[in-house]
Amino acid sequence: MQLVVNNLMAHYTLSGKGKLVLLLHGWGDNAETFSGLSAHLAKNYQVLAPDLPGFGATEAPKQTWNLDDYASFLGQFLKKLKFDQPYAIIGHSNGGALAIRAVSLGAVQPQKLVLLVASGVRTNNKLKRFSLKIIAKTGNIATLWLPERYRRALRKSLYGAAGSDMLVAPHLQDTFKKTVRQDVQGDAAALTTPTLLIYGAADNAVPAADGRQYHDLIKGSRLEIVERASHFVHHDQPEQVTKLIEEFLK
Repeated sequence: MQLVVNNLMAHYTLSGKGKLVLLLHGWGDNAETFSGLSAHLAKNYQVLAPDLPGFGATEAPKQTWNLDDYASFLGQFLKKLKFDQPYAIIGHSNGGALAIRAVSLGAVQPQKLVLLVASGVRTNNKLKRFSLKIIAKTGNIATLWLPERYRRALRKSLYGAAGSDMLVAPHLQDTFKKTVRQDVQGDAAALTTPTLLIYGAADNAVPAADGRQYHDLIKGSRLEIVERASHFVHHDQPEQVTKLIEEFLK
């Protein structure tokens, strides 16, 4: 389904009936990442999953955005669909950071919040940024002999090893740079929304340590570290993650 929000053609899926659950995907991803989870949740809830601007089938913003701009989009998106505030928001990776910031700004006011390996802990990232520059240079040199489609894939994997998604959406590099500068720990510390944190024990992009940091900041939050799961924890261990979420939403 599609509608125009802030002059952008936005694509979304809507399924099920009941209390509204809003799903927010991460950087470079789209609503399809939640297909399995959505199918389960739609048995008891109305599930809304947009492609965020610049991803999937939704138009990219015409200017450089940050999390505040994406938060404003979410508020307008819900208003355009004539929805009340969602019962719950589930955000993965950058979608989790967006959820935290959107709640802080009052753009959305869910009764419950689920953060799947939420990013947004930006402290102590100097070494990561330095490593990213080195990888960018060596990655470009080391892949010169490959066909372009393979070079892109390999460079993407090299960036992924350093915890960066920039090459996933090269048309949004400026927005990516602006977004990842935003540390939402202060917003997290002010949260009063019941929050479930789910992180993968084997995640090198957004480590479980970030989940522990959020757990310390968000009063009354619950933290679950899922074994044998990396960044896409809801793909690696779908049954366990779905069960944790369904129990929390009851």
